[in-house]
Amino acid sequence: MKGIHSIFLACFLVSAFACFLASAFDPSPLQDFCVAINDPTDAVFVNGKFCKDPKLAVADDFFFSGLNKPGNTYNQVGSNVTTVNVDQIPGLNTLGISLVRIDYAPYGENPPHTHPRGTEILVVVQGTLYVGFVTSNPENRLITKILYPGDVSVFPIGLIHFQYNVGNTPAVAFAGLSSQNAGVITIANAVFGSNPPINPDVLTKAFQLDKNMDQRYLMLLLQLHGKLMLDVSFHSAYTLCGRNPDTLMLVLQFHVSAFACFLASAFDPSPLQDFCVAIDDPKNAVFVNGKFCKDPKLAVADDFFFSGLNKPRNTYNRVGSNVTTVNVDQIPGLNTLGISLVRIDYAPYGENPPHTHPRGTEILVVVQGTLYVGFVTSNPENRLITKILYPGDVFVFPIGLIHFQYNLGNTAAVAFAGLSSQNAGVITIANAVFGSNPPINPDVLTKAFQLDKNVVTHLQSIF
Repeated sequence: MKGIHSIFLACFLVSAFACFLASAFDPSPLQDFCVAINDPTDAVFVNGKFCKDPKLAVADDFFFSGLNKPGNTYNQVGSNVTTVNVDQIPGLNTLGISLVRIDYAPYGENPPHTHPRGTEILVVVQGTLYVGFVTSNPENRLITKILYPGDVSVFPIGLIHFQYNVGNTPAVAFAGLSSQNAGVITIANAVFGSNPPINPDVLTKAFQLDKNMDQRYLMLLLQLHGKLMLDVSFHSAYTLCGRNPDTLMLVLQFHVSAFACFLASAFDPSPLQDFCVAIDDPKNAVFVNGKFCKDPKLAVADDFFFSGLNKPRNTYNRVGSNVTTVNVDQIPGLNTLGISLVRIDYAPYGENPPHTHPRGTEILVVVQGTLYVGFVTSNPENRLITKILYPGDVFVFPIGLIHFQYNLGNTAAVAFAGLSSQNAGVITIANAVFGSNPPINPDVLTKAFQLDKNVVTHLQSIF
């Protein structure tokens, strides 16, 4: 019996450690955000759906029909996405996966967008697609591929990506997403088609279009406001320990805690960077999901210390802001702790332009100046939520959503923000879309933003 308990202890530790790795942050809300409320009579259930008694489940709870039918691609971008998530198949609830069919007209595209809560894996079944995604700041590296029928491509969670039909015949693809509701943020719609519109001064500075010198481009760009279409750890323990019936019975004793861990871990561990490409050769591997850990006995105060965040930063640049990051690279003791900090300096009328954090929610406090801030919800609403902030005011920007801050005053402004990751990442929309390296094919951006190609090439030349 002692041997069985030893095996159980080892299995429990493996399972618990796997659970810890997969649960570095609070449970995903499975929607853009979940605003807390004290009155349950006015509350909305989130993070999935209520569960039916398993005894009452039937085959239709796990079934959907009709994904063989082409979608209507007669629209400005020439594509149609048919979604099959938990709203169409109730049985997907808590299972962390969904599916879409994407139809493309000749030269149609699924325009640049992100999924704030899911990675996408896509297979082409008809046609030829030019696909790609852009890594986060500061590289903004464009990774592209031409796909033919049977080819598969992956778009990492939170990164801007697209597909473009390069042929003169229709194309079809199917894609899986690692969430029962991954969400979708179409960049052009969210930035230029939000409701209400984002202040044009914010977009003028973010996309570097001077009101006087580039009036013709600015007017075309702002026309987009009207043109845009609003159109599992327990399983591991079972695998490792279930071969022994006596051990399995003991493993079942911690089923409740393992299940609670599962609820908070609807997807695999965050890689803590844009992606983590698997490799078989450990000699050429790079350690990810944090850093190697120092022996706790050797830890010193300086491992948890950073100095200098009281010093103003240089905001003499095109957008008039400077972000000083204090994450795991500056404070090694932040490793595995799921949090980091930034100081943001704003010149008079400067801004932190529209951007996203693919791996973290941001909570910001103003210490000097007056900021106009906001974020845009995901498709189909693209609702702009804004606020004027004064010193001492606090505002939250949910993970993965496009957001910004703009200094309304003629004096400098300062804010501090916490982020719910030791490396939340940052994707500046204008830089990623118009300044990727190499550039995104102008045909993709022309259709996505409904602009003349000359305007697109002008924007690409700026960035």
